[in-house]
Amino acid sequence: MSTTAKLKIASVQMVSTPDLEQNLNTANRLIEEAANTGAQLVVLPEYFCMMGLKDTDKVRIREPFGSGLMQDKLAQIAQNNQIHLVAGTIPLETKDSNKVLNTTLTFDPNGKQIGRYDKIHLFGFQTPKERYQESETIEAGNTPGLLKIHVDGQEWIFGLSICYDIRFPELYRAMGTVDCHIIPAAFTYTTGKAHWDILLRARAIENQAYVITSAQGGLHLNQRRTWGHSMLIDPWGAVLADLPEGEGYITGVLSKEKLNEVRSQLPALAHRKLK
Repeated sequence: MSTTAKLKIASVQMVSTPDLEQNLNTANRLIEEAANTGAQLVVLPEYFCMMGLKDTDKVRIREPFGSGLMQDKLAQIAQNNQIHLVAGTIPLETKDSNKVLNTTLTFDPNGKQIGRYDKIHLFGFQTPKERYQESETIEAGNTPGLLKIHVDGQEWIFGLSICYDIRFPELYRAMGTVDCHIIPAAFTYTTGKAHWDILLRARAIENQAYVITSAQGGLHLNQRRTWGHSMLIDPWGAVLADLPEGEGYITGVLSKEKLNEVRSQLPALAHRKLK
């Protein structure tokens, strides 16, 4: 394995609507633009397919794992653009007809589905003006997610997590050593303003890994405002790219040399006592 290998990646930011077709078309357009810059792996945000007028709207469009309009479209997009696609989150069926799994699926450049992660930690937040309770419409997953890909003979290992997961560092420790943590998100403006960049930089620093996030970023038709700030952060905690608000994308390069430099100069992962 080369210690000088590099991988160009991109993160798409959206302001998704209640219209599934519109969101899929927007995602397709932005992915194509990012792929045209040379990105080899592209990430979509949480709920990219729909930010409904009410929480139960996502239950209406849920699909069985392995088939459905959304999954077929994502496979086609990955193949058309010859990229690895980490497809934000889509709602998948559960045994409970009133709930979904909030699931990240990944596809290779042939359109083959190669990875899956079901969101483990479900967001709950309440103030006099805001209330969110994901457990009312989402069934929690229970298994950490890893994605391994090979590009030009080099293996890259990614940790998969989603939004609220970033508040639980034990999840990232459970994944072991990875090159990059991929985090689709739809952080609220309130919590994002307070904690977003701090939590992301902490996850990068303590795990000595890159972190890339793909966010929702703006005011949605349901009047929910999301924080945005899709970011790429390096293993030393430096922010390499940041899109504050609105739709678009960021790009950056993962470097094995940078990972090795940080981990050799400050071998904190090797110094761990509690495991």
